[in-house]
Amino acid sequence: MPDRPLLTVSNLTMQFGGITALSDVSFAVDTHAVTALIGPNGAGKTTVFNCLTGFYRATSGELTLRNGDRTIDIVRILGEPFRPTDFLNPWRFATRLFYKCFGGSHLVNRAGLARTFQNIRLFREMTVIENLLVAQHMSTNRNPVAGLLNTPGFRRSEKRVVSRACQWLEVFGLKDDANRIAGELPYGLQRRLEIARALCTNPQIICLDEPAAGLNPRETEDLSALIARLRDDHRITVFLIEHDMQLVMGISDHIVVLDHGVVIASGRPNDISTNPAVIAAYLGDTDTEAYTA
Repeated sequence: MPDRPLLTVSNLTMQFGGITALSDVSFAVDTHAVTALIGPNGAGKTTVFNCLTGFYRATSGELTLRNGDRTIDIVRILGEPFRPTDFLNPWRFATRLFYKCFGGSHLVNRAGLARTFQNIRLFREMTVIENLLVAQHMSTNRNPVAGLLNTPGFRRSEKRVVSRACQWLEVFGLKDDANRIAGELPYGLQRRLEIARALCTNPQIICLDEPAAGLNPRETEDLSALIARLRDDHRITVFLIEHDMQLVMGISDHIVVLDHGVVIASGRPNDISTNPAVIAAYLGDTDTEAYTA
């Protein structure tokens, strides 16, 4: 029996004033798979990521993440608007008030969803390993007394986060650069470091926003192999936005296509590559034979 989807997006709509960036977007991301979100520039791909990770609050729709036996309502933990009926139910009112005050993208990450960005956002003045340690601040013993006394529990916590950081440095080929300043790394290694930092938060799913942007062909090929290893060897679910179709078709298990904020196709790579609606969206031409040739 196949696993249930890890992430489910239902009727997601995002409006900015009178502009509708996303309209009734629905799709699912399967567990331990690579799902790609593609589409022409301006299709709304990054807006989907921003809604999922708490940088935007969606106008309407449902976003649910499965974490073990729990089903997490992302819209709820981001803080839903109050409704008149909430005042009649003290528990509902208190819950919404709590998430209004304390909800946000940090709770989305804590729930198991991490992301990277189109423009690399590292702590450039920190070392490589310090970037990975900072990402694990929620996993460390932050008791100042324990730190001052260097208690056994504090030492175990420090050892655990350093061990996890070293594990991902090894996977991403950054072990020899552990003590280099992050801002001094070549561009391709900075891309790797940002992904490794996101993985240090121990997510259920990692969202990669154009991870191959700015990479040369060799670096793109290495990145493709690395993403495949994350899925196959480390059982990590990957959801990515990417314009490099060779990379997308080579590693994706499932592809969702957006155009003008609407899902126009969804399926396996072979189905997407010959879909007339997808070809028209990219090329303005429905000549499938010419496209595939």
